[in-house]
Amino acid sequence: MTSESGVAAARPAVTPATRARYRRILRFAGWNLAVTWWYELFLPRIGLAGVAARTRSRRMRRFAQRFHVLAVDLGGLMIKVGQFMSSRLDVLPPEITSELAGLQDEVPAVPFPAIRALAESELGVPLEQAFASIDAVPVAAASLGQAHRATLTAQTAEHTGLVGVVLKVQRPGIDAIVDVDLAALRRVGRWLSHVRLVSDRVDAPALVEEFARTSLEEIDYLHEAANSERFAEEFVGDERVAVPSVVWERTTRRVLTLQDVTAIKITDADALRAAGIDPAEVAPVFAEVMFDQLFSNGFFHADPHPGNIFVTPRPDATEGRPWHLTFVDFGMMGEVPPGTRSGLRKLLIAAASRDGKGLVDAIRDIGVLLPSADTAELERAMTHLFGRFGGMGFAELREVDPREFREFATEFGDVVRSLPFQLPENFLLIIRAMSLTSGVCSALDPSFNLWDSVEPYAAQLIRDERGNVIQDVAQQALEIAGLAVRLPKRLDALVTRVEDGSVAVTSPRLEQRVGRLERTARRLVAAVVFGGAIIAGAIVHTGDAVLGSVIMIASVIPLGFAVFAGRRGS
Repeated sequence: MTSESGVAAARPAVTPATRARYRRILRFAGWNLAVTWWYELFLPRIGLAGVAARTRSRRMRRFAQRFHVLAVDLGGLMIKVGQFMSSRLDVLPPEITSELAGLQDEVPAVPFPAIRALAESELGVPLEQAFASIDAVPVAAASLGQAHRATLTAQTAEHTGLVGVVLKVQRPGIDAIVDVDLAALRRVGRWLSHVRLVSDRVDAPALVEEFARTSLEEIDYLHEAANSERFAEEFVGDERVAVPSVVWERTTRRVLTLQDVTAIKITDADALRAAGIDPAEVAPVFAEVMFDQLFSNGFFHADPHPGNIFVTPRPDATEGRPWHLTFVDFGMMGEVPPGTRSGLRKLLIAAASRDGKGLVDAIRDIGVLLPSADTAELERAMTHLFGRFGGMGFAELREVDPREFREFATEFGDVVRSLPFQLPENFLLIIRAMSLTSGVCSALDPSFNLWDSVEPYAAQLIRDERGNVIQDVAQQALEIAGLAVRLPKRLDALVTRVEDGSVAVTSPRLEQRVGRLERTARRLVAAVVFGGAIIAGAIVHTGDAVLGSVIMIASVIPLGFAVFAGRRGS
């Protein structure tokens, strides 16, 4: 996105309606930031932490209720914010998540005449010519658009191989609404940039800009259609995942026509059981699919809330799982750069193995911690955290005595707060995707233990990485061998300089020491050759057992030299 477009988005057309919307969002944000500062920062500093604790539940509920009213009233990006909070079952209190859960389905629909007018303007023909039939009652109403079931004409159906489709149309005037919401969020981001507690750890304006970029991409349906096809390619042949086909003949920037894949909403436990599907079996499969996107493919669905994931029964399946997951709505997608993906894989492996130091190293590799950070105390904190709470599911964590969490926060809170954290590009979307994933899994199975999915996945990653590890070891062996080969030449040059008098010898034992060092270097070369032969033999053995065995047997020669040459010269 160019800087010019960003400036344009920051200055939407000013009308009485947009001005009122803008001010209402800022009033809500300003008031709640002030209330949070008063209760959570100021009162504890003057010894009134008990007052904040006693009123916290009531304040949370009141905040959620007011935000619910605001989001439904305004729509637009406020719905997106509410959907995100409602899915954070793992970290946010039920006073907030339960109150905002209805935002997944509560968005009011746009009257069909307005939808018809926009669709016909985009397609350039009356809807009766574009489709054989269309249902005026929407199948879904979302924050940025709404969907209607339709039937393709015979000619289009023959060309595409589809009959039933879903026509997704943008809400009229959504461009202006998104511009106003982003302008308000940019103002809130600037407020937060002046709060030292926030600005020392995160670049709030940069995060808003990242959110702005994804939001503007989300209202471009051509972009979403391309994302859908790319996502489908990532899972070709994977029986766990299905993706609706795009009808390009009936798709524009504001109108998107897709194959009708409507099935059971992933969190509709009653419907799943009625179809003979155990919700507890769906959770680990969904987590595994999201892990694949984040840690292997690098192209992931950044908005996997319950309204965007269906469970589709497969009654005709003769083998394998009798259902699959169907993903829809690819407007908000994220990409994980190779470097970040490698760091995430290390982080997952470290978390599965309860390795506090490895976890901190992975966080540093990802770029969340600045290179200058002193992480010794953080490593100790992570080790302590794994030792006490590692392996617990979210349901188990909720049953832990709150005093234990407070003790941990007291002991290590200052350590974490003092570290220079930052969020790399696209990391906000990664956090969002993982947050929504954990929330959906907890809704499917309250006793769902994330470790049960992390550990086998991490084990698979370790097996996948084994070949890379061998390559890394071989590379390091070559580097050491190069150094070891050059070292005797340098020692010979040094001896020559000593002999010709260009180096003054001040110790009668120098020549003896140089000789010992030269013998040590030659033993090092032999040891490296032995190690290289063993590694090469092991690699070759998988394809040619005879040749691999010969190479490994031959490695005994440099091993013998490394062992016995030193004894003769000592």
